[in-house]
Amino acid sequence: MTSPHRPLSAAFTVALAPLLLASASDEAYIPPPADRAESCVPHERFAVPVPDPAQLALAKYVSQRFLIAAEAAEGMVDASYRAARDVGLDPLVVLAVISVESRFNPIAESVMGAKGLMQIIPKYHRDKLAEQGGEAALWDPETNILVGAQILQEYVYRRGSLEAGLQYYNGAFSDSTAQYAQKVMAERERLLGVLGPRQAATAIAMQGG
Repeated sequence: MTSPHRPLSAAFTVALAPLLLASASDEAYIPPPADRAESCVPHERFAVPVPDPAQLALAKYVSQRFLIAAEAAEGMVDASYRAARDVGLDPLVVLAVISVESRFNPIAESVMGAKGLMQIIPKYHRDKLAEQGGEAALWDPETNILVGAQILQEYVYRRGSLEAGLQYYNGAFSDSTAQYAQKVMAERERLLGVLGPRQAATAIAMQGG
């Protein structure tokens, strides 16, 4: 004896309907691609990067003082911060070296053959340039800053102090008055003055003084 069929509940019927329709169609149900699914998520769920106030202040100062486009200044300041972080230097020192060496002119070239923002002489740094694709890479601001920061950090390590490293960077290690290092550090003080009290305190702590 068979039991009588019980009618499906309304709720169960509603839940089952999409599957029945899918199985009845020519194509099975395929979930939407991940990118399409993500497009349905409200934008508020994605964090928007907050610009660093110190970098913005420095970029504005550099743009106004050296008469360069704001976007270019922001890019160079950001590259200086990243390069300094990578090699373990104070970013304000890197920016001060750029200021003294090239006044933030990415195509600057000296009579000695020093090139770019940090005035790097290619023949002395073939190994570092080879890692970046060769001498032509010096005309890329970001690469020039990174290689320059690597060179300066190496000199600081070799010579035992920031002052001695800066003098060697300038090729003036025999100068007992350390005029180049003093010039760079004076520029760093100007950059420090651009920052607010909290940002300046952070920069001083990074420099260790």
